[in-house]
Formats: sequence, C-alpha cells, structure tokens
Amino acid sequence: MTRQSISFTEPNNNWINTQIESQEYKSKSELVNDLIRQARVKEDKLNIIRAKLIQAEKNGFTTQGQADILSEFKKDLGIEIKL
Repeated sequence: MTRQSISFTEPNNNWINTQIESQEYKSKSELVNDLIRQARVKEDKLNIIRAKLIQAEKNGFTTQGQADILSEFKKDLGIEIKL
C-alpha cells in the first residue's frame, strides 16, 4: 500500500474526525479510501450512461444531442455531469 501525506481544510478535517468519532470509520485512511472507491464507482456509472447515450444517438433512438440529454439529466437529478 502506498503511503501519502495529505492536508485537509479545517471543515473537512472536522467532518472526518466526526466520522471517526462516531465509529463510522476506524481511521482517516479508511475513510479516504472509501470516498475514493465511491467516486470511482460513480465515475464508472457515468461512463456507462455516456456510452449508452452515444450509442442511442448513433442508432437514431433520439433526435436530441448528447449535451441536451445530459443537461436534462443534470436538471432533473440536481447533479453535475461533465463530458
């Protein structure tokens, strides 16, 4: 396992410490690794959505462009999706 040194802003450090104090995580390393895993899963899901949108657009299943569809998803879900 690679060892790293990172710095946190005070609000982030306070939140991390709260998670550890509540015994949600045993250490900062465990928490950070879990957050990275979650981000990787989210990225994988977004990549699947992008691929399906591109394929649907190529197959003529929609007349909207990819940017328009993603913009609608962003609005409906209240999330930011970047290409």
